[in-house]
Amino acid sequence: MSKITLELGSGGRMMRDFLADTILPLLGNRYLEDLPDAGRLPGGIIFTTDGYVVDPPFFPGGDIGTLCVNGTVNDLVVSGASPRFLSLSLILEEGLAVEDLHRILKSIGQASRKAGVTVVTGDTKVVRKGQGDKIFIVTSGIGTSIARPAPSRIRKGDKIILTGTLGEHSLAVMTARGEFGLSARVRSDCAPLVFLLPFWKKGVLWMRDVTRGGLATILSELAGTLPYPVLIREDRIPLSRAVRGASELLGIDPLFMACEGRAVVVAPEKKAEGMLEQIRRHPLGKKAAIIGEIGHPAEGRPGELLLETSTGGLRLLEPLTSELLPRIC
Repeated sequence: MSKITLELGSGGRMMRDFLADTILPLLGNRYLEDLPDAGRLPGGIIFTTDGYVVDPPFFPGGDIGTLCVNGTVNDLVVSGASPRFLSLSLILEEGLAVEDLHRILKSIGQASRKAGVTVVTGDTKVVRKGQGDKIFIVTSGIGTSIARPAPSRIRKGDKIILTGTLGEHSLAVMTARGEFGLSARVRSDCAPLVFLLPFWKKGVLWMRDVTRGGLATILSELAGTLPYPVLIREDRIPLSRAVRGASELLGIDPLFMACEGRAVVVAPEKKAEGMLEQIRRHPLGKKAAIIGEIGHPAEGRPGELLLETSTGGLRLLEPLTSELLPRIC
């Protein structure tokens, strides 16, 4: 590879390969070994960072301000940390309307209060017109550790819980762009996942927020670390009518669509039903469902992610290998 391509930002296999082949040989250390979403530092400190380039910056159900707070908060939550502090770096393009910036900053304040985090430092840069695209934001987050994800303790029979419907964020951004002549009454699912924090103490084994690459990519990466196959069932995966219709119309697989307020959780077999019931009591978890399990299919091999289709067949799922929707977050 001699030049950076758009696909490297997909969150899929190409990005993982890029990190392993290009970043780690130069910057690798014990904190980066597993390419975590957040680094575990001495003293129980969990540290994460993320860049936000969503296009357009305003979309149904949110904007780049709500996204930059919730995205960073959620990386901490699924890493077993209680979010505490954020940094905020604004990269502004010359010509951005002050009214738009004020609206975004207002969203950042509201999202921070809702998630229980405080912005404690930041930076502002302005680039010439044409050298950016209105506004980019980089946030870093610090949290305190309350648990450590334990994929090594995942066993056959453990259950996979999805906390809500897939794909609304992707569809909301697509409609805001006016792509494909698409029109749908859908709002982004962008939201903080702090309501999941108590489940770490109740025995949850592993969590990830369903962002770039979608559910299939995230579970493929998990399956690759396990000595068992992983099975999910198509007819149990919750989808809104809007996402189902748009997916069928455009030929986009919702299993690869990004969310910004959903998580996939691995729960011990004996506790899964009870945890599902508790998740459903929260407004953000009403549509939660057990969508699969670890190690069930006799046909599967260790490390494989399989989809049992609604017609009863089995389909091998692999990580996303191209850029489905660039600049989705």
